[in-house]
Amino acid sequence: MITTPAHRPTTGVRQLALLAAVQVCAMSLWFSASAVVPALRVEWGLSRELAILLTVTVQAGFAAGAVCSAALTLADRFPPHQLIAGSSLLAATATGLLPWCPHGLAGPLRFLTGFALAGVYPVGMKVVVSWFPRKRGLALGVLLGALTVGSALPNLLTPLPWRAVLLSSALLAVLGAALAAAFVEAAPAEASPWHPRYLLEMAKDRRQRRVCLGYFGHMWELYAFWAWLPAYLAATGGPRGPAAFVVTGLCGLAGCLLGGALSDRCGRAVVAVAAMLTSAGCALVSFLAAGTGWLLPVLVVWGVAVIADSGQFSAALAETADPRYVGTALTAMTALGFLLSAGTIQLLPLAADALGWRAAVPLLAIGPLLGALAMRRR
Repeated sequence: MITTPAHRPTTGVRQLALLAAVQVCAMSLWFSASAVVPALRVEWGLSRELAILLTVTVQAGFAAGAVCSAALTLADRFPPHQLIAGSSLLAATATGLLPWCPHGLAGPLRFLTGFALAGVYPVGMKVVVSWFPRKRGLALGVLLGALTVGSALPNLLTPLPWRAVLLSSALLAVLGAALAAAFVEAAPAEASPWHPRYLLEMAKDRRQRRVCLGYFGHMWELYAFWAWLPAYLAATGGPRGPAAFVVTGLCGLAGCLLGGALSDRCGRAVVAVAAMLTSAGCALVSFLAAGTGWLLPVLVVWGVAVIADSGQFSAALAETADPRYVGTALTAMTALGFLLSAGTIQLLPLAADALGWRAAVPLLAIGPLLGALAMRRR
């Protein structure tokens, strides 16, 4: 039996609330360096290419960490409170060292941050799935909403000095680790044996493969949209101030909750396809809306739709994977999706250099359109 922390709450709702708080705290590390890139470019003399790498290396590190976790089936073999707490502490340490390190170590430290966060979010999904055999869509939507708010949180801290932004995120992650160590637990279950061939079995299964393909189309768009929204707004004369946090954080939270609630009623595939088609439509319409008063309403709808489908892929995969290896399946799908997102984060600014931001951003529609096609054929 997997061991759990003593003296902790044992209901699914309480666990979900705790995991949401842990995710907000830990995932604030994700874009903490990206949020202070303007200050870093001035103080450190970073080129734009190196500034991009501060974001891309987090994605790559997360993918690498998730691949290792999936290959070793860590999420299904070890206590979740230990994995989440230890991973969050490691990520917090890497971010806390960033303000004081030589500039050449910034990339490795950001890679380590992403690597460690692979032990936070996918493991959290596995715990939520264990507590909610029904209404998983809404439960995962809550967890994903917490990730969305946490990822966007550094955008609210940018009035602070850049070192304070990074240290604040690191301290939040330490708080998340403490909460996880003291209270988080999965529903009682036997630990699964190591099964390194499960990933091959997963790839051979048509239902799991279709879900993963849909998720990859979603990830083509999501993190590139989030990462480059401030640059896009600046280049197109869009709203400034808290607009990026509103679109990525508040609208994203609304999308997660709405998508999760609807999927429990209408079905995972239906909601995922509708969200991806809406998101793709917003990407295409943005070409006409850029520089006009219509841009903000388009971005608000886009901010809701771009994330509303994410929890549906996790719920659908949890319902089609071998119950003994749900954590491994979720981790593997997430790993490949984040690896793909690292590519689009790099490609989008290159396309903007060649075409301008107004024409480059609609290229994000390619992913959700292909993802919708994969889910319709599921």
